Amino acid sequence: MNAMSTPAPQTVLQTAPSAFPGGPRLLADVGGTNARFALETAPGQVGHVHVLPCCEHPTLAAALRAYLALPDIAAVAPVVKHGAIAIANPVTGDHVRMTNHSWEFSIEAMRGEVGFDVLAVVNDFTALARSLPQLGEQKRKVGGGEPVAGTPLGLVGAGTGLGVSGLVPSASGWTALLSEGGHVSFAPVTEKEVAILQFAWREFEHVSAERLISGNGIELLYRAVAHLRGVAPEKLSAADVARRALDGSCSLCDEAIEAFCAMLGTVAGNLAVTLGAQGGVYIGGGIVPKLGERFGRSAFRARFEDKGRMRAYLANVPTYVITAEYPAFLGVSAILAERLGDQPAA
Repeated sequence: MNAMSTPAPQTVLQTAPSAFPGGPRLLADVGGTNARFALETAPGQVGHVHVLPCCEHPTLAAALRAYLALPDIAAVAPVVKHGAIAIANPVTGDHVRMTNHSWEFSIEAMRGEVGFDVLAVVNDFTALARSLPQLGEQKRKVGGGEPVAGTPLGLVGAGTGLGVSGLVPSASGWTALLSEGGHVSFAPVTEKEVAILQFAWREFEHVSAERLISGNGIELLYRAVAHLRGVAPEKLSAADVARRALDGSCSLCDEAIEAFCAMLGTVAGNLAVTLGAQGGVYIGGGIVPKLGERFGRSAFRARFEDKGRMRAYLANVPTYVITAEYPAFLGVSAILAERLGDQPAA
């Protein structure tokens, strides 16, 4: 294996059975730390996954070329003409400047630089939203409710930030929402959450939902809970807080994780009633899947339904944790297929 990449399990993500006439396609999921690349050799055949650290490449185009030059990739796909990239950044035009990394590029210029005929670049949560109808069994249900066919789907995910999106159905397929909903103002529900908000105001003039429901948010929640309990906080990362909560070694950490889950329930419930997401609300991002059964035992679902007169409505809306290893690949595959016009919208 090339030293520049980290091998990943060669997971095959199922979509459709027929072969591509135009050759393999590049799929990518780019974050601030790592860029994940894969080849789609035929619809439903996604593999050759490699993870390249962003810091080891001066540009995204350089990372893309490095992936295509890897021996196993070059052997399977000596020429690639089509690609789609999901990126953790707003994509509002041709020019993309990453907010959590130094990469900055023109989509059209990069397309020419790497020799592609077609290159689609979309926000990562737009891609994740497009994956929802294709997840199949790659999700875990939390709580009750059953999906209503032909209705919107909601998506929220906590990781480095708080991503929000959704899918709206139409006669021609699904439309993914280009949302920045993680930056809405945080809305406390309990007296304790009011106190947490007041603590957060010491650091931030505007406290968005993302300030508390994210990796950095878990660290802030831990400090806030320690302050409310009159205890001096340790210097803990979000991973430290989650680990201590899960192994039962720190009650403050467990309280912070419980607050995180409850707040996420509020945001997910808000999204459900805003979109009319009777098809379900999906939870993505890197944090919740790692909480495992602790998330299922948390206040998430109770808080999701806690909307007064809308309680019965929300009790019928299912919530799911996305368990697919690389769900963004499913989404960018669907987006690229639609761009090339070789399959109908799923």
